Amino acid sequence: MDPYLRVTDLRVDFTSTDGMVRAVDGVSFTVERGRTLCVVGESGAGKSSLALALLGLHDPRRATVAGEITVAGHGLVGRPEAALRRLRGRDVAMIFQDPLSALHPYHPVGRQIAEAYRVHHRRAGRAETRRRVVEMLDRVGISQPDRRYDQYPHELSGGLRQRAMIAMALVNDPALLIADEPTAALDVTVQAQILELLTDVQAEYGTAIVLITHDLGVVGQVADDVLVMYAGRVMERGHAGQVLRTPQHPYTWGLLASVPSLRGDPEADLRPIPGLPPNLLDLPDGCVFHPRCRHTEPVGHRCRTEPPQLRAVGTGGHRLACHLPTRERIRRQAEETTRVGVAR
Repeated sequence: MDPYLRVTDLRVDFTSTDGMVRAVDGVSFTVERGRTLCVVGESGAGKSSLALALLGLHDPRRATVAGEITVAGHGLVGRPEAALRRLRGRDVAMIFQDPLSALHPYHPVGRQIAEAYRVHHRRAGRAETRRRVVEMLDRVGISQPDRRYDQYPHELSGGLRQRAMIAMALVNDPALLIADEPTAALDVTVQAQILELLTDVQAEYGTAIVLITHDLGVVGQVADDVLVMYAGRVMERGHAGQVLRTPQHPYTWGLLASVPSLRGDPEADLRPIPGLPPNLLDLPDGCVFHPRCRHTEPVGHRCRTEPPQLRAVGTGGHRLACHLPTRERIRRQAEETTRVGVAR
């Protein structure tokens, strides 16, 4: 099966008064219909910049996007804005992190979804459009959808607003969904309901999903494939079972060690990654993660001087950007994953 989304050597640069910031640096991946790719990493890793680039939403006056993004055979990079608008909503749609900001406060929710529908169905009448929107509100689990149609965003709970955002994304039956932290502001019960909804939609329509998150619990529930980002670069990439059960990069080990587990050593403390993500205006030489890495001593100066290339490790598409020698990496990986109780 050909990938529905193909990203090759994607770079996103922002100009500022202090200099050029490369928010996404050489990222490549593919996503097939019916599969979910989770992009994980700390704040500032470049996840949201990547998501916006996938829809061509960066302001060309501030950002330069290079590389290749292909959706259903259509190249997005450099495509005219009018052509991008024809693709947005119809072929690819986005679920934003904060629906209260994404939804207009002065217009009823249903009318905003109706506007998204009529962009691609100009001949649809008012009654037909309303039926379609009410149908989608019901489809995403909103009770009394006909009444909710006329309510304003502030009249809905956080969970209902997020469901309305999902209805807006799905109203034109796109084959690709980009979800940027769709459960970040929700309690765990509503979060589980939203994730279940996305899984049901994918099973019904064969949707390809790119889910941006910092929550490894979410990754364990829904991911087919995982891409780990740090400072705009890919540290590790592979099937979810590979990355979560046998993570290979020290940064991935650190992310897992900072999350509570029911399977690890009950006496072990959570161990946060030391330090802070780097300033993108002044990235360290060599591996961008080396100033925070606990495992540089077997490698020495290479970590500080030579950026590691993404290379295959094991089988099944698992890839890694790290200088650690194979034998030493396997030994340390076993120690780290045993301590934190990695499982999926």
